[in-house]
Amino acid sequence: MNKAQLVEAIADKLGGRQQAADAVDIVLDAIVRAVVAGDRVSVTGFGSFEKVERPARYARNPQTGERVRVKKTSVPRFRAGQGFKDLVSGAKKLPKNDVAVKKAPKGSLSGGTATRKATAKKAAAKKTAPAKRAAAKKTTPVKKSTATAAATKKAAPAKKSTTKKAAAKKSAAKKAPAKKSTAKKAPARRNPARKTTAKRAAARRK
Repeated sequence: MNKAQLVEAIADKLGGRQQAADAVDIVLDAIVRAVVAGDRVSVTGFGSFEKVERPARYARNPQTGERVRVKKTSVPRFRAGQGFKDLVSGAKKLPKNDVAVKKAPKGSLSGGTATRKATAKKAAAKKTAPAKRAAAKKTTPVKKSTATAAATKKAAPAKKSTTKKAAAKKSAAKKAPAKKSTAKKAPARRNPARKTTAKRAAARRK
């Protein structure tokens, strides 16, 4: 079956040859563009189309037998689905009044929007995760500040003790000059003795 025969086979179901030709062209174009872009086109019950990378290799020319180097290339590949394989092998029989390929389940055709919503939720979760981490980081310095405050409170009595020691030293320094002054007053006691000797000398002269 070629493309023209395929169009004829579905023309009655689509309401005309032109509509069938347009439908076939649109479907094939969508598959080709997706595979070229590197996407995988999977049809449930039929198969999947995908792009496969072939590395550079050596091959032989079948006519001359000469060894030839083949460059790296990309080729399309079709993998038949299990339902398709079962129909071809005869494990299952073709339905007479129904399509051979399984119909898409309800809600699967709107899967694009569902996947978009799921990806949007994942993106939102990724955005909120760093925000939570940043909030956790902001709260940790508060604990450090409380610890430092407690440390300063504990250190405060030490400062008071040092001030008390300094006050004691100052008071001791003030008391020390008082002792010196008493030591200086000691020579004042010698003055009465000098006066008595002077009186005795005056009495002898008389």
